[in-house]
Amino acid sequence: MRFVDEAKIQVRAGKGGHGCLSFRREKFVPRGGPDGGNGGDGGSVYLRADSRLLSLYDFRLKRLYEARNGQPGQGSQCDGKKGEDLVLGLPVGTLVFAEGPEGERLLADLSEPDSLVLAARGGRGGWGNQHFATPTRQVPNFAKAGLPGQEREVVLELKLLADVGLVGFPNVGKSTLLSVVSKARPKIADYHFTTLFPNLGVVYVDEGVSFVMADIPGIIEGAAEGAGLGHDFLRHVDRCRLLIHIVDVSGREGRDPVEDFETINEELRQYSPELASRPMLVAGNKCDMATEEQIAAFREYVEGEGYRFFPISAATRQGTEELVQAIAAELAKLPPIVRYEPEPITEEERLK
Repeated sequence: MRFVDEAKIQVRAGKGGHGCLSFRREKFVPRGGPDGGNGGDGGSVYLRADSRLLSLYDFRLKRLYEARNGQPGQGSQCDGKKGEDLVLGLPVGTLVFAEGPEGERLLADLSEPDSLVLAARGGRGGWGNQHFATPTRQVPNFAKAGLPGQEREVVLELKLLADVGLVGFPNVGKSTLLSVVSKARPKIADYHFTTLFPNLGVVYVDEGVSFVMADIPGIIEGAAEGAGLGHDFLRHVDRCRLLIHIVDVSGREGRDPVEDFETINEELRQYSPELASRPMLVAGNKCDMATEEQIAAFREYVEGEGYRFFPISAATRQGTEELVQAIAAELAKLPPIVRYEPEPITEEERLK
């Protein structure tokens, strides 16, 4: 299944059923009063966070989602049946935005499993003519029509829920590290952009101590403006409490580790200054192919910038246990994963 983290859909709630225009007609009751039943309310559209889902792929295949209409009222004071609600499952971590005249507005952050949000309210059912009988109007020959349901365009944006995000250039060993410290099995190969979509892995440190690590596609220079794959997937480290910056200290592809480190940090700053200020540990990978001088020079630079440095070799597992322990200790001091607060509903939207 393709990984899709953005989708725009249209949700349409059901119409309310019309009220019934009817009069009681029975033997020996020549002038029966009005007995038209009410129409049923239209079904509403709800969005629910489903922990079994990992992608918004299904919403690229179908764009319009409609709840059922309410049934009209009937005679003998029989009310119409309420329209069935429609509940759409979304991956945990999905942000729901509503399209409006003033742009997009955040409706909900579905970051808790089974959390539910109303996306479109069903229309109210119309009253039957029995409700309009008065002492001076004993034969009302009209009923109220059902109201239309809400209809709106909804933008879905998935931001993965992970404690730790791996960032760095392509082919520096992010996927290899994830496969070593967790049971995740991302695709691993010796070429750029092997990873085409984010991978999540749960890292178990000790009894009762674990964290979720996210490996996103490699970032390249210009990612904040849309170059490569980084612009599409940088959002998936937005919620991460801690960043692990992985750098190839061996420079075997002809790149300078210090220049790589500065370039990625600059891309993070351009994308989000708040993200760039997130706590970060630096892992110098491929130490098994680097010289002692290369490792020492990069360590001196990184620590001079105020970061903790960990020399590792993900392929041989050298230093990975120390890194995992340091990550767990750092996370214990950090606040929980970021949740976004929905914008308040306007009075105009409340009355719709």
